[in-house]
Parts: sequence; structure tokens; C-alpha cells
Amino acid sequence: MEAKVYVNRTLNLRKIQLLGFDMDHTLIRYDSSAFEETTHEVVIEKLVAKGYPKSILSLPFDYDMAIRGLVIDKLKGNLLKVSRHSAIRASYHGIKPIDFATQKKMYSSTYIDLRDSRYSSVDTAFSISTANLFMQLVDLKEREPSLQLPDFSTMAVDLMNAVDQAHRDGSLKSLVRKNLQKYVIKDEAVVAGLERYKKHEKRLFVLTNSDFHYTKLLLDYAINPFLKEHKDWSELFEFVITAAQKPRFFMDNQKFLKVNPLDGSMTNHDGKIEPGIYQGGSASIFTKDLGVDGDDILYIGDHIYGDILRLKKDCNWRTAMVLEDLEDEIKKYRAAAPIQKEIDQLMVKKEPLEAESVALVSARIEAGGKIAKDERIQTLQNQVTEYDRQIAELIRRQQSVFNKYWGEVMRAGNEESYFAYQVDRFACIYMAKIRDLLAHSPRTYFRAPRRPMAHEL
Repeated sequence: MEAKVYVNRTLNLRKIQLLGFDMDHTLIRYDSSAFEETTHEVVIEKLVAKGYPKSILSLPFDYDMAIRGLVIDKLKGNLLKVSRHSAIRASYHGIKPIDFATQKKMYSSTYIDLRDSRYSSVDTAFSISTANLFMQLVDLKEREPSLQLPDFSTMAVDLMNAVDQAHRDGSLKSLVRKNLQKYVIKDEAVVAGLERYKKHEKRLFVLTNSDFHYTKLLLDYAINPFLKEHKDWSELFEFVITAAQKPRFFMDNQKFLKVNPLDGSMTNHDGKIEPGIYQGGSASIFTKDLGVDGDDILYIGDHIYGDILRLKKDCNWRTAMVLEDLEDEIKKYRAAAPIQKEIDQLMVKKEPLEAESVALVSARIEAGGKIAKDERIQTLQNQVTEYDRQIAELIRRQQSVFNKYWGEVMRAGNEESYFAYQVDRFACIYMAKIRDLLAHSPRTYFRAPRRPMAHEL
């Protein structure tokens, strides 16, 4: 697959002085399926330790059961797929799909407001196991009431707390440390691209929520072996900021701590920051001390909220997003293209019949006649119904090419998904892997295409 970068807002790399990288799932690639399966297992163990029945230890992991961009309804125990206009387009209760009539009755005219604590987003690759396990627990509660599992909201909170604890207490990272080859994907092209950008006098930095020791472990493993012009990653990156507490880093004014790279010990840091390794800090201090504007910095991450949305709103840095799902999604788009062509051809045939039917029905009503007695109207409506049947079958075939539970990541029916809408709104550019950006010249001018409005089509 070619190194493709998708442009939402025009970006001139030549004018970018600093390139910042999130670490996990951005600079450092994980085998997401392996990592999320392990997360699923670790979180289940924590729930059992909390008092959940031991029978949940046998719950299987299915990576395809969830995709990014879904919304957990903690109150009703449902998983929702939402359009760019916040309307629900698909839903599951446990592992069972909710049919349209039931969904409509359950939610009526509800539009999902993610500011409501009732809802929680599945917005990173680290969230797949959370959504997967929530669906399974809801299903288990409905199938086996004798287990006396908590209500849906309590289960959701317990689950999310267990996931946070697994990341925070080192449960997951200790497993990664023991088997780096299983979880971390090395990519020589990324390192070559970073050194190339350095030649063009781009200042590189890492900004991660991971602690220093874990950051060092992964950079030693995935960066150092491929360095040609630097002895160590610490020479490649002018600044490495660990335990940054994003998105707080972009909103607050917390001070930096200086990290000693020999042992990871920390000391208070006064005065302007200089090249080195730090913990904490804030974007406001960072830009002020470096004497740069937000437009001078391009930051690349994979978390729509933690890396992109808050950064864009609060700092006005330029933003790039890595969407690991994109590579597979594009392959499936291409596989589904012939089906889409058939749908388009049927729509071309259907639309004039539909327009004629509407005109005849309107004229008949306005003349005081009865629609049922007009043979032409009945013929047209029958033809339209038949085309609808054929189109519906093709749409089912088309969606089966994508995720068997949810279909496309970036679309909800004909509309963009809410996740795609957020990417479009807050990411200046996006790509499947960081190597896709680094394959382009550091002087590339990424031009956003002219987007026609509805009235211009």
C-alpha cells in the first residue's frame, strides 16, 4: 500500500519547526490484536479479584466484536454506532443486535451527547477490549441472572476502573516487557524517516503518557537498532516528555520535572526547558520556553480526545492522526467497490421512477382523486419497491465485506460516523501509519482538496 496521507486542512511541512510524536500506537506500533487479547485476560482477572464470578474467566476474546468510534451506553447496557449528527445508526445489547424498531422505541429521538456521563467513547485501539468485555458481561447478565451480576452502569464503571488499573499498576506493561517481540512491531522505515527529517533541521520530540522506564524500554527496542546517524534515541529527539497526563498537558499549566536518564530519578526544574528528558509539564510552558507559535508545531497521535481534540481546541498546534484501522478499511473499500457500482447503477434507474411517482401522487391528491385507482402510480411504486429490495440486498453484501458486527469504521450508513466527523474536524492530516507521513519529504505541501457543498454538486 502506498504511503498515503489524507488532508483535511492544508499543511506546509516546510514551515513546521517541531514534530512531536505520541509513543504508544503512533511512534511505536503494537500488535493490537495480541495486546487487546492480553488486556481482556488481565482485566477479567481483576474483576474476579473484585468479586465477579470465576465463570467469566472463560469468556473468549473476539477482536472484531468492536471497532473504534463506538459509544457505550452504561445505563442500558448497549453499544452504539453513531453518525456525524449524533444519531444512532446501529446498536447491540450484549452480543445481540438490536433491530431498528426496538432501537427506535428504546431511544426515540435521542441524539447522543458524549458530554453526558451516561456515555463512554471507544476511541482508541486500547479501548477494543473494554467494549468487547462490556458486551460479553451484559450478555452473561441477561443469560444467567443467577450470577447476580451488578447493574449495567456498575459493570461499566467496574470494567473501566479495572482497565485503568491494569494500565496504571504495570500489570500490562510487565507482560509487554517480558515479551516485546509478541506485542511491539519494529519498523526500520520509521527510524530512517526520523533521521531524514532531522537532516532537514526539524526538531523532533516525544510526548507520551507512559512513564520514563517504559518509554526507554520501547525506544531502546524499536528505535536504537536501526539508527544510522545517531548513537541513541536521546540524540534523535531533542525533548522526551514522559508521564505527560494528556489531555491535561494541553489544558493546564503544570511544571516540568527533569528526569535523569541514568536511573529515572527526577528533580524540580526551574527556568526554561532545555533539550533532555522530562516528566509532566504543559504545552503553554513548552511553547513559551521554545519561543514558537502553535502553528510551528505538528503533533502526531492516535487518540482523538487525548491527542487531537483537546490539543486543537486549547493550543492550536497543527495535528496529525494515526488510524491503524485505515489500512484494512481501505483494502475493504476497494473490495466492495464493484458492489457500490451496482448500487449506484440501480439508484440511477430508481430515482427517475421515484420522481415520477411523487409527481403523479401529488397531482392526484391535489385533483381530489384516489391514488389506488391509478395504474401508472401502482406500477411505478412496484418498480421502486423492487429496486429497493435489490439495493438492500447489495448493501448487506457490501457491509459484509467490512466488520461483521459494525460495518465500516468511518461510515454509519450513508453518513460519516461520529468518529470520522471528529477526525475530519480536528486532525489536519491523517494516515494509517507514522511511516506514511515520514515517507514524504519534510518540505511537502499537503493541500486540502476543495470540498463541494451540497448545492454545488
